[in-house]
Amino acid sequence: METLITLKIAHGVATVLLLAGALGLAIWTWRTRRNGDATAAARTLQRPRLFVWLVMILALASLPFTGWWMVHLIGWPLGQTWLLASSVLYTLAALTGFWLLARLNKQRRAPGGSGKFTVALALFSFICVVAIAGLMGAKPV
Repeated sequence: METLITLKIAHGVATVLLLAGALGLAIWTWRTRRNGDATAAARTLQRPRLFVWLVMILALASLPFTGWWMVHLIGWPLGQTWLLASSVLYTLAALTGFWLLARLNKQRRAPGGSGKFTVALALFSFICVVAIAGLMGAKPV
C-alpha cells in the first residue's frame, strides 16, 4: 500500500509540474509580447527557461510509467475505455508537445511570424492534458 501512495504522489507531482511549467511559460511569453517584445518566442528556450523545459520533459516521460504501475498495483484491466482514452489523449498531447517544442526552437533561430499555429498547438496539448486529468478524476470503473 505504501508503494501505491508513493506512486499517486509522484504521479500528481509530475502532473502539477507539467501544467505549472506550461502555464508559467505561456504567461511569461504572453506578458513579454503584450509589452511589445516581438522576440519573446525566440527567448522562450534560452538558458533560464531551459530548466522549466527539462522538468516538463521529465514529468511528461514519467507519467506513463507511474500511471501503468498504479493501474497494475490496483488490478484494473488495461482495456477499460477511460484508460484507453487517456492513453490516446496522452499520446496526442505528447506528440503535439514535441511538435510545439520543435516549432519554438525554429522560431528561436529565426524570429518572426505570427505564431498562431504555435499557440493552437499549445492550447490543444493543454486541453488534452486537462481532459486526461478529468478522466483520471472520474475513473468510471
